[in-house]
Formats: sequence, structure tokens, C-alpha cells
Amino acid sequence: MKTCLITGENSGIGKSAAILLAQEGHKVIIGCRNLERGEKALDEIKCRCPFANVELRIVDLSSQTSIRSLSDNLHKSIERLDVLIHNAADFDLSRKGPVFSEDHIETVWATNHLGPVFLTYLLLDLLKKSEQGRIITIASKGLLTFPFLKVDFDDPEFKNRKFSVTHAYYQSKLAQVMYTYWLSEELKDTRITVNCIRVTNVELDLSRYPNLSKMMIFLYSVKRKFSISPDEMARTYVFLATANELQEVTGKYFNEKNQVVTSSYFSKCKENINRLMILTMKYFHF
Repeated sequence: MKTCLITGENSGIGKSAAILLAQEGHKVIIGCRNLERGEKALDEIKCRCPFANVELRIVDLSSQTSIRSLSDNLHKSIERLDVLIHNAADFDLSRKGPVFSEDHIETVWATNHLGPVFLTYLLLDLLKKSEQGRIITIASKGLLTFPFLKVDFDDPEFKNRKFSVTHAYYQSKLAQVMYTYWLSEELKDTRITVNCIRVTNVELDLSRYPNLSKMMIFLYSVKRKFSISPDEMARTYVFLATANELQEVTGKYFNEKNQVVTSSYFSKCKENINRLMILTMKYFHF
């Protein structure tokens, strides 16, 4: 039995992955920002899998205080962590301008990139206690739409340039791919692997975005016809979390068919990766 932590699990792929892992007999800890939604997800998981060994923890990945609190709680409640899946994401399609967290950091950058880096750092000792720890980051196939996208090392938070929630989101996901490559190299002499999933078009629950324009709703209704279900995408999460053949596979980028794919030239450049991580670490007070 593995002990797995999935963030951003109250809906969609994360919830589906939690159900699949619980059905396989693994202990699942779901990390949600909203207590009410988290409890609803917990009830649904237990309904679909009555004997599930599943627990709820509250965490806001845009808040370093909240991340520290989750880490403290886990260090008191579990002996080891086998799988860490960074599924939480901030992508409010109706957002017109930047929103800043309690740490005064733009929330897309904070939640989608900085939060996973900080949480991983705080939980590394628990992962090292596993026979074979696995860290799974999440990116998006939408990055293919922006083949020349770069991380703006001077202004990743859109403080001095025009904000676009789409560009903010894909910049953060590009950063996660680069972080995957960096961390896998950092942990190459441990029993921990680090891999990334390129999530494809997945059926979106538009009720989560009540402020969408009619045009956006129409576009996403069309896109839905070419999307796979959260359950289908979640199978790749479970594959990376549990497959025996991946015990020594690290630093790879997988698609929804469990195949290794490549990423952009910018994301693989070691100089860019190092610049990203120098920038990233400046946000934290360890």
C-alpha cells in the first residue's frame, strides 16, 4: 500500500485519480483549498469506494503559511510519503487582471509553480523514507499552442506587462516542466523519481466558472467534443504513481497515452532551467 498526496483534488482529474488509487487499496490524502468542496469530494470518493482509506487536508497552494501548516500536519500524522501529485491549479478563465495572494504574489504563479516547489521541499524527507518515492508534476498539452513561450524571468507575475490569465497559466506550466527536469537531476542519487504529465483536453466542469462570457461557454462546449473524460486522464496519473516499470524512470514528460513526449527547446535549455530555479528560490524563506 502506498501513501499518496494529491493536491487540488476536489473535482475533475484529481478526484478521479484519488478514486482510482483508493480502489487499488492505497492510502490517499486529498489536499483541497476549500473545506466545503473538500468534504463533498471526500464523501463522493467514499461513496464510490466504501472501503477507501482516504483523508482530507486543507491547503492553499498560493499561501506559504498554509503549505507549512500542511507539512507540519503530515509530519505528525504519517511515517512516509510514497507519491506526491501536484494537481492543484489556478486557472480562472474569467479573470481579467492579476490577483495577488496573502504573500503578495500573483496567484497563478504562486499556486501553479511556487506552491508545488515549496511543498516538495518541505516533504522531501517523508518521500526519502519511501522505498521508491514518486513526485508527479502537471503541465498541459496547451503548451503546444505556444511553441515559443518563455518564462519571463524579469516579470513572471505580470506586474509591468499586460496580464493574460492564459499566458500566466501556460507560463506556470512551462515552469513546472523545467522544474521537473531540474529536480530529477537533483534527486538522481536517491530513490525518488520525478516526472511530469502533459494533460490533454479534458471535459471541463463549466459550473466552476460562473462568470464566463457566452462566447467562452460556446467555445468550450465545442472543445468538449474533442476532450477525454477526467477518469480517462486520471489513469495516466495512476500509471505514473504505481507502475512497477517506472521505478527507475525519472525526468520524463508523459502524455495521456502513457508515452514519453518532448517539450520545447526553451524548457530543456540548462541555462534557462538554472535561471528559473534561481528566481524561484528567491521567493522562499527556508
